[in-house]
Amino acid sequence: MTVNGILNIYKEAGMTSHDVVFKLRKILQTKKIGHGGTLDPDVTGVLPIAVGKATRVIEYMTEAGKIYEGQVTLGFSTETEDASGTVVASTPVVNVPTTTEIDAAMADFVGKITQIPPMYSAVKVNGRKLYEYARAGETIERPQRQVTISEFARTSEPTFDAANGLVNFDFRVVCSKGTYVRTLAVDLGAKLGYASHMSYLQRTASAGLTIDKAFKLSEIEQLKAEDRLDEAFLPIEYGVSDLEKVELTPEQVSEIGFGRFVTIIAEHRTVAGMQNGQLIAILEQRDGQLYKPKKVIK
Repeated sequence: MTVNGILNIYKEAGMTSHDVVFKLRKILQTKKIGHGGTLDPDVTGVLPIAVGKATRVIEYMTEAGKIYEGQVTLGFSTETEDASGTVVASTPVVNVPTTTEIDAAMADFVGKITQIPPMYSAVKVNGRKLYEYARAGETIERPQRQVTISEFARTSEPTFDAANGLVNFDFRVVCSKGTYVRTLAVDLGAKLGYASHMSYLQRTASAGLTIDKAFKLSEIEQLKAEDRLDEAFLPIEYGVSDLEKVELTPEQVSEIGFGRFVTIIAEHRTVAGMQNGQLIAILEQRDGQLYKPKKVIK
């Protein structure tokens, strides 16, 4: 059985994104599988998976915006910026920040911001991943990156643990590709005057896929055993949910099939060329209204 399409997988805690791909290759008995956006082992939630021909659009799934729900804990920070790391700084909370103070601090992060990736991350510097330097006890200058935070809001009342000098509260963040939510939690704590870390995180949406419709690996395995895999697969078009859609004429579809330029009126440089709801090609602007096919799908 040839399988092509998008899977909305619920990644459970304790697994890497690569672990999910490895297990799916065994379940689906195909090697052509990729994921759209890495999740840390402790983080749960939506992991878009492309199978077969859909792997050709995986880069557009990775580019898509994401939504997370998590928790910030004020009072101590860790080397990994999350709950699994070794404590590196402690600032017991005595006076709990007011909700007004917290909300004002969070609002300061909305828009384009600059982040420095954590040492325990997969960002490469001089051919090595930052976490490889960290595990070797080495420090290195980390490259800054610009990300966009569309929404950063508190979703619960702050809870005060007086005995341990800790305060935690839940949040929701809508952000661009490449955002380190761990770092956002640490930077928010610093703005409030405390060492902090991200104590919990779940990705609730990515590449147009939402957590309420995600499948666990065990459920995919069950569907495979019952010959009902088609119930889990989404069409390849889900992989370009964040791209501008352009309806193509039959003549344009023919020209694209030969790799020729076509004239298109669009707002964005990269668009999804569609015909009757089906993805025909990914097109890139070259000159004015002239677009060249970058990837021909059908």
